[in-house]
Amino acid sequence: MSLTLDFLGIVTRDLAASLAFYRELGIEIPEGAESEPHVEALLPSGMRIGWDTVEVIQSFDPEYAPPAGSHRVAFAFQADSPAEVDEVFARLMAAGHRSRVEPWDAHWGQRYATVMDPDGNAIDLYATLPEA
Repeated sequence: MSLTLDFLGIVTRDLAASLAFYRELGIEIPEGAESEPHVEALLPSGMRIGWDTVEVIQSFDPEYAPPAGSHRVAFAFQADSPAEVDEVFARLMAAGHRSRVEPWDAHWGQRYATVMDPDGNAIDLYATLPEA
């Protein structure tokens, strides 16, 4: 048997806010999807990302409760350049989203930043730094 990671699912308290955040990252999500209980989008890599409301999850798992405290999962989005990391970070901050780590040049050779999505998931933005 060979398993393939094919889908990342996000449980959200506010579907419209979550979809708006991920649209700011450049994910193509159909307009009007906010009115659906379950939404999926195909990423350029071929992987799918999806969103379910807490109520949808509780419809088949009545004891589900969103985690409390710090984030439980992190997603990393690769940018084409260090400048794009800064641009996306600035765009998300201007839209009112929360920063966890401002853009910086990491010792492992990447421009790196972390923002939080509306549900408290850590979203890393990174790009390879040009060699000096």
